[in-house]
Amino acid sequence: MLATIEFTVTAIVCLISAVVIQRIFIKERLRGTNETAIQGIKWFGLAIFVWGFGALINLLCIGILNWTPSNRFLIYIGVFISLANSLFILLSLPSIEHSKKRGIVVRIIQRFSTKEFIGVFCSILGMIAFVFIATSYNNAAISNNFIWLIDIPISVVVAISLLYELNKAFTSRNMRFMYLPTITLFLLILIAVTHRIIPQDRVVQVIDQQFWSVAGSITAISFKFLFILLFSILLYSWKFLSEKEQQQSLAQTLASENASLRSKLEHFEVANESHLDTIRSMKVSLKQLQEASKVVLSDRQKEVLANLAFLGSTASYPEIAEAMHISLDGFQTHIHQIKKMLNISGAGGKEQLIAFAKEHDLLQYATIPKQ
Repeated sequence: MLATIEFTVTAIVCLISAVVIQRIFIKERLRGTNETAIQGIKWFGLAIFVWGFGALINLLCIGILNWTPSNRFLIYIGVFISLANSLFILLSLPSIEHSKKRGIVVRIIQRFSTKEFIGVFCSILGMIAFVFIATSYNNAAISNNFIWLIDIPISVVVAISLLYELNKAFTSRNMRFMYLPTITLFLLILIAVTHRIIPQDRVVQVIDQQFWSVAGSITAISFKFLFILLFSILLYSWKFLSEKEQQQSLAQTLASENASLRSKLEHFEVANESHLDTIRSMKVSLKQLQEASKVVLSDRQKEVLANLAFLGSTASYPEIAEAMHISLDGFQTHIHQIKKMLNISGAGGKEQLIAFAKEHDLLQYATIPKQ
């Protein structure tokens, strides 16, 4: 009856917890969270799932096949379930983040890739398990407690490593009040291990059998509950701190960018003022140059330019000079002086003079009719 209750509670709680944890893992992965940072969530969820799956198998074997909890095949299944659980817990340990020195077990795990560590773990413990099974199979003289010795050493190592990493993680998060639950978890694991390896016929000589069975069931359920609770607290504290660090990092980045933009804006404002001063200075200089370069033509020069523009496209210099009743030399002298004043030279001088006269509205000074 106690075994049925223990397995039922364990199966329900662990399987539901495993589903919730895996949903968290999938959600974090879809959000683009660093894969390395959330691997621990996956392995933690698998460890819980293995507990629930093992309890479900025990429940089915006891309820349907009418096996007793001391059935040797059920013990074999329990050992393999426990080893798988230890493997997944070990794989989750490197993801427990803290700033302290890593434990030796985690340092060993980190020397291997995930596949390599799983291969080494399964190879070594597989060979040991084969020896134990081959030795105990059809050998009634070997007790079930002896079979559990396959799992006991690794369970103790996992418990010590878990205690170390959890305490370091809670210390880094200023959560030292979690020391008591982690130490309690460690003690419960040791009690559960002790309950497996001490022969019951020797225990009943000192402790009531019913009490020993109840204590074993309560211990088994309690340390699983506490394990789930501690990892859940650690998970959500990691999530909270991670989001807080991201927000702080984003705020620092925005502040840095804001300061950079302000600096650039100030630089642009200074440069703009400098450019405006330069433009103002250039405008003044240009105005001065324009005023200095203004050409003041005499009335006679205006008349020459006007007549040139008026008849230049159809008449030559001699014809224009004759029409103005002046000598050709006098006309050309006026043209030469005007070109010099306007800084005109080259073969296209005549066309430039005509264009200047038209642009400056000098045609009004023409004194000869168009032929």
